[in-house]
Amino acid sequence: MQLKYHMVTIEDLVPENHFLRKLEAALDLSFVYEETAHLYSRRYGRAPIDPVVMVKYLLLVFLYGIPSERQIEVRCADSNAFRWYLGIDLDERVPDHSTISQLRRRKPAFRKVFRRLFEEVVRQCVEKGLVSGRLAVTDSTHVKANASRASKQEVDALEEVGNYWERLDAYEEEGLEELKRQTGQRRAKRTKQVKKDKRRSHKKVSSTDPESGYMKRPGKPSGFYYLSHQTTDPDHGIITAVTVTPGDVHDSRPYLEQLEYVHKSVVPLQAAAADSAYDFPLAHRALEELGIDFFVVPQPAHDRTKAELKRDAFTYNEQRDVYLCPNGKELRRKRLYRSGSGLFWEYWAEKKDCGSCPLRQKCLNETDKAGARKLQDSYFKTVVQEHFSRRWEPDYREALKQRQIWCEGTFAAQKWGHNLTRLLRRGLEAAEDHCLLSAAALNLKRMIKHSV
Repeated sequence: MQLKYHMVTIEDLVPENHFLRKLEAALDLSFVYEETAHLYSRRYGRAPIDPVVMVKYLLLVFLYGIPSERQIEVRCADSNAFRWYLGIDLDERVPDHSTISQLRRRKPAFRKVFRRLFEEVVRQCVEKGLVSGRLAVTDSTHVKANASRASKQEVDALEEVGNYWERLDAYEEEGLEELKRQTGQRRAKRTKQVKKDKRRSHKKVSSTDPESGYMKRPGKPSGFYYLSHQTTDPDHGIITAVTVTPGDVHDSRPYLEQLEYVHKSVVPLQAAAADSAYDFPLAHRALEELGIDFFVVPQPAHDRTKAELKRDAFTYNEQRDVYLCPNGKELRRKRLYRSGSGLFWEYWAEKKDCGSCPLRQKCLNETDKAGARKLQDSYFKTVVQEHFSRRWEPDYREALKQRQIWCEGTFAAQKWGHNLTRLLRRGLEAAEDHCLLSAAALNLKRMIKHSV
């Protein structure tokens, strides 16, 4: 068999309009050297693989949906375009897949590069006019953890103080001052954290990946997962923020902090849209204070009162700020109640009125120790009602439509082509790296598409 000699270079083998050529021209990775300078010695040891090459190596995994680092080594070895993008010539060996594993094991601080990479891509999208802040849509998707069901065990659940609790503390103090102005009395400032609901005192964890969370939601698969919470700008589908939590964390927990980050550090927001999981009273108040319109699907109301006379039987008098019971008696605002689910005004009837009321059997339970009927209103009721008064307006419905299109569509694209289905590594930090790279890969494709 006679062989031919070809006088070509790797530059000749990559088409001029190839995506990776456009990516190389669009994305400046020089910041990687700044982020990793402290991780490498200039005097000792053998020369390391260029950190920019390592970032590109991983970026290819998520740009092309390659399911493992072993396979990226194979793909880079036989792909001229991949070699060209990495700067590896035809006669040079591509990095071994174990180099990635050793990098993560020996230099855990390297993972800061992935957050910086995502932020740099978002910054470029803002500069190119692909992110307007006109609307921010938010949702979460589950990503399967590398944990077996057989590793499940039950442990005590510890309540974390977090940003949500700190906000409620501030509003509780505000409400107590308001109550003092009305009644002349107030209780002492809270010094202990509100106890967690006893029904959630235990949770299931995995012994192989204890940082994952056991997810059990209607219509979702059950098992150990992480949640990728993403905020997207629907103008061109650019993901502006990514937060990763265990699978048993409620969607509302990272929501306000994520939106505030986008509003203050990425682009000022005019409006935000979300599904019913994000309809919690505190969100309405916090976004109102930021000047952000809030379009959210209302949660269905559940009246868990065991008495025959439900809340609908009571009439609210806005001028006097009292409720009138079916017997014409008043329920006055008495105190500010704090629970694990929020902050509430309590309206109480007089015990003497309930004691002689002909409707007592229908209004109170036999086990009711207080002997008087009470009702609860969210502390943030006014702003919630103001937002929902617009729910049938065209712009409100259009915002919810945009949320469905861009959140669900973006997650589908990431799961289909950018490795957002399952994790290969374990731990919350590894999950965050994975989700950030997936989001950065999709952003790069959309940025290049709309920049051409």
